[in-house]
Order: sequence, then structure tokens, then C-alpha cells
Amino acid sequence: MPTGPDMMLEAACGPGPVCGVDEAGRGPWAGPVSAAAVILDPARMPKGLNDSKKLSAKARAALEDEIKDMAVAWCVGMASVEEIAELNILHAAGLAMRRAVEGLSVRPSFALVDGNYRFVLPCEVKTVIKGDSLSCSIAAASILAKEARDRIMVEMDAVYPGYGFAGHKGYHAPIHVEGLKRLGPSPIHRLGWAPVKLALASVAGEEA
Repeated sequence: MPTGPDMMLEAACGPGPVCGVDEAGRGPWAGPVSAAAVILDPARMPKGLNDSKKLSAKARAALEDEIKDMAVAWCVGMASVEEIAELNILHAAGLAMRRAVEGLSVRPSFALVDGNYRFVLPCEVKTVIKGDSLSCSIAAASILAKEARDRIMVEMDAVYPGYGFAGHKGYHAPIHVEGLKRLGPSPIHRLGWAPVKLALASVAGEEA
């Protein structure tokens, strides 16, 4: 029995380019949310595609290069911390997805989107629960979205040291909690997140 994603969902969408779409960074306390859209060539496929969370960092980095080299088209879109605050994280993720799809050099006729929320995109949309484990196109998008966001968070570690962004990429971690308590939130923290609110309240209490 085959394991991992395949191209059956893409084939079922009928003629015309089909892109896979996925996001990265809905859960972190800091940083943007990213999304990627990828149109794969069934005749020229990277080997080892899978949900980005199931791959090692080394495998993701290698596959990112292969996807970009072999795909018919790909694009990564972002939504900022400010847009997350304005729209909420769900709709900010949808904004990043729309930017990714609109940025493709080839206009897709269909988008396979990971999850169960039907975002408004500039083409027909089919949602796929656990799509990054089922669709090669979605898996490829998950890899590009995660790698792009991870690079940003490594860069932010140098800009805002003390939180450990390079290691945890903005997610919950002891060094992140300690940094928030010691330094307060940075400009890239999501101030609507409960742990960040607690840190703000803690700092305000100490300053009172």
C-alpha cells in the first residue's frame, strides 16, 4: 500500500492547473502567518513529499529547493502581525493564502486548500482535511510556507534577541516564556494572544 500523499485529488479536479494551498504559523505567539500555493507537474515530481511537520529540517530544506525547481508555479504570501490583529488569525491566514494564489505565474483553475474552511480565492476551492498528508500539492505548499516563515523568525531572533525565536519560531517554549517575562513583548508579538497579554499585565504590574 502506498504511504504519504499522491496526486489523486489533483486529477479529480479535472482539466486545468490545480494548486495546493497551505499555511504555517497560525499557532505561534509572534511573527507573521505565511501561506504557499504550488502547482506541481505530475511528470516531474520531487520525491519524498509529505506534511512538513512529518519531515526533518534537513529534508524540508532539500525539498524546498526541489519544489521551487520542479514546480510549474509557486508563490509564498504573508500576513503581518498588524493584519492578524486587525482581521483575526483565521482571516489573516486566508489573506496570506489569497496573496499566494494571486502571485502564481500560472493562474490555477482549482485550489486544494488544507483544512475545512473555505476561503475566498481567485479560483474554485476544495477544502481537504489533513490535506498535507493526502495531496502532494498541499504537502509541497506546507513545506514552502513553513520554510519561508522559519527563515523570517530566525532573522527576527537577531533583531529581537532574548526570546529564542530562532529555536522555537515563535511557539510556546520555556525560553520564550522567560523572555516575555523579562523583556515584555516585542513589536512582532501577537498582543491578542493570552500568554502575551499575561506578560504585558505582569510587566505593567511590576512597573506600577
